[in-house]
Amino acid sequence: MSVLEVIAVVVSFLGIWLTARRKMLCWPVNLLACTLYFQLFLEVKLYADMVLQALFGVAILYGWMVWAKGRDEAGDVVVRPLAPLPACAALVVGGAGAFAIGWLTSHYTDAALPWMDSALSSFSLVAQFWTARRHAASWLLWIVVDVVYVGMFVFKGLWLTAGLYGAFVVLAVLGYMRWQKARRA
Repeated sequence: MSVLEVIAVVVSFLGIWLTARRKMLCWPVNLLACTLYFQLFLEVKLYADMVLQALFGVAILYGWMVWAKGRDEAGDVVVRPLAPLPACAALVVGGAGAFAIGWLTSHYTDAALPWMDSALSSFSLVAQFWTARRHAASWLLWIVVDVVYVGMFVFKGLWLTAGLYGAFVVLAVLGYMRWQKARRA
């Protein structure tokens, strides 16, 4: 556990908590968290997750813009349903991305866990895209991804980050419930 990991955990938790509450402040906080985790993953040779943080940075800017335009008269972010066909298409793209990234990192880097890291990174991008598009279903994918991340981080000895991702699972469950309630309202 390093000072960088401690700071990244605190900032990340705050960012996801704000996201679950549909607060616009989540975007700059999550952008800072991405920057911190980019550096941490570089240090522990989780390259797919390092690149994921850079891509998350782009996705965060996109989500920030989408959420800014997707608010109701009261200023609350409007939750949108996710249709089955786009959901399936996104999952297929996630699978293809996992294979492509896994192949590249397993052949051209000294990545610690190239296939798992790549699959988690690819499906995290799908979940992030769904979050940016304001789909409650994003939380369901986050739950699955975060549970697997816990195991990977335990294996890598990133205990605090594993704990953070365990907390992310709880926040994702709460986020899903809150977003479903908002969608029905």
